[in-house]
Amino acid sequence: MKIQNGWLHLIKSAIEDFRRNKVRTLLTSLGIMIGVLSVVLLIALGLGLKNYLAQQFESLGANLIIIFPGNIAGEDDGGISNFGAGFAGGASFDEKDLISLSKINEAEYVVPLFMKSLVIETESGRKLGYVMGSNADSFKLLNLDLLEGEIFSDGDVSTRAKKVVLGEGLADGLFDKPEDAVGKTIRISEQRYKVIGVYKKKGDQQQDNAAVLPYKTTFGTLNPDETFFTLYLGTTDENEVDLIKEKANDILLRRYNKDDFTVTEQTEILSTVNQIFNIVNGILLAIGSISLIVGGIGIMNIMYATVTERTKEVGIRRAVGATENDILKQFLTESLLLSLFGGILGLFLASLIVLGIRVFFPASINLLAVIISFVVSSAIGVFFGVFPARRAAKLPPIEAIRYE
Repeated sequence: MKIQNGWLHLIKSAIEDFRRNKVRTLLTSLGIMIGVLSVVLLIALGLGLKNYLAQQFESLGANLIIIFPGNIAGEDDGGISNFGAGFAGGASFDEKDLISLSKINEAEYVVPLFMKSLVIETESGRKLGYVMGSNADSFKLLNLDLLEGEIFSDGDVSTRAKKVVLGEGLADGLFDKPEDAVGKTIRISEQRYKVIGVYKKKGDQQQDNAAVLPYKTTFGTLNPDETFFTLYLGTTDENEVDLIKEKANDILLRRYNKDDFTVTEQTEILSTVNQIFNIVNGILLAIGSISLIVGGIGIMNIMYATVTERTKEVGIRRAVGATENDILKQFLTESLLLSLFGGILGLFLASLIVLGIRVFFPASINLLAVIISFVVSSAIGVFFGVFPARRAAKLPPIEAIRYE
């Protein structure tokens, strides 16, 4: 009980000293506050980006097979290892591949995707958007819900109908209201297309600002090579995924070399993305920790100055019976509380910022960030407080009392 009362007295004494020097206390804790704020925000933003990508993948459905041009699969474990090398070259998928893959009985739909960034015009305005060439199943694949109008049919694809379905974001930018777009005409590369529908926003910049055309309609002016960037195969039966991947691989090997394409599924891509973000978060954490170290050095400097200012007080305490250990505890307690105060303040400010960001972006603070904040700030308080505290404890009582 005596020990508890001793620590309680030290804490009360430290708080009283902080009250007498409010500005110095705030400035001393500022470095730790900024460090904790940086670490927590970096982790929150990293988790937010990870959550965002996970949401995008989940919106496509669980049992989706994706075919990319180029070899982006790792040789050892079949995972995804290098996006850049794959996208830089490889097969140029065309309608022959689409027809061949459509013969896989287990696949419920096969969706081609051509995409290009272009200026989309109306009589009253223009806006940069994304032209997507696909088929009617693309709306099912991307889980797009209609806001107004209708989607094009397979017949529209076959006849190369000049019809288009706009994303709500694009429609809102081109017309007074997104709903007003239906029935109107837009121009893309001097070609006119009739808007037959508008689908609701999904929170994806590209998707919300896209103009989706029947893929055959893009052949010629928009897509002179008549190729696709990616092919998707979907099924509702997860037990069929491996079989579909195998059959798709066999079909494509009839036209291309094995290094010209990659057949994968979204769970593999998501797993790889998670691994990448774990590494990125570690790097961001290391960068943010630099601020914490700078803040710790600031505490050490202030505590060192404090020891000098209170030399006479230390001498009097030693003269009336305080031990070196008592003095050491006193200054370590003050250093620790300063760090904790900065840590709590930084965590509080980070939480407010994250709450504001969440309106637009799924950032989140997890338990790891909170634990790191308190553990690191406490450790810094003790570590950087040791030197000035030991200096105070080692002061000779007589010289300390005589110090002016």
